[in-house]
Amino acid sequence: MSAAKSVPPSRNDPSDQGRVRLRRFSALMLPAAAAGATLIVLTAQGALAAQFSISGIPFTVTANQLQGTGFEQFGALDQTAPGSPNLKSTGGQALVVVSAIKNATLTNLCQSVSIGGVYLILRAGSGSTPVSADDLVVDSTQLSGDAQFDTLAIGQDASTLNTVPGVTGPLGDFGQQAGSVTINNLRQDNYATTAATFTLPGLSMSFQKTGC
Repeated sequence: MSAAKSVPPSRNDPSDQGRVRLRRFSALMLPAAAAGATLIVLTAQGALAAQFSISGIPFTVTANQLQGTGFEQFGALDQTAPGSPNLKSTGGQALVVVSAIKNATLTNLCQSVSIGGVYLILRAGSGSTPVSADDLVVDSTQLSGDAQFDTLAIGQDASTLNTVPGVTGPLGDFGQQAGSVTINNLRQDNYATTAATFTLPGLSMSFQKTGC
């Protein structure tokens, strides 16, 4: 969905793929408006994504369209497991954009991850029924798309976000939220995704030479 931080250039070495560059707040901001704009990337020092240790290997998600009600966004630090060979250059940490959506649908979802130079591809929602998810939380290093927000609030204290129950950022950090969001031509480079429910109609998985 979800969140930017550049994805490692190597596609063949999972260790290389886990490397990220920590950037300053200003470098993570993207222009945004309430209609027809790309997502704002918000940084903060939080720990929502630390529900589990990340592998440190990024994966890409694309969708023709994402529609969601109840939207929040702030920043966090993900952490790899102790002794992980990935993200060594950053001490096992990855700065991510946390995007949370209470109820989401995604049309023509594609997810890909490079495993030893071959891509594992997951596809779903290409028919008449889209992919759906509840309490969706995505940790991204890069986000792009054409976005429209309704009832948008930018600059809200991340600890007071309330459109996705149970999901907030750290006190005093920068956040934004909206009553609803629509993103066309969505592309994300992610380190983690969690959801209370995730429904994948028409699911297919295969190995291919190229990713999403």
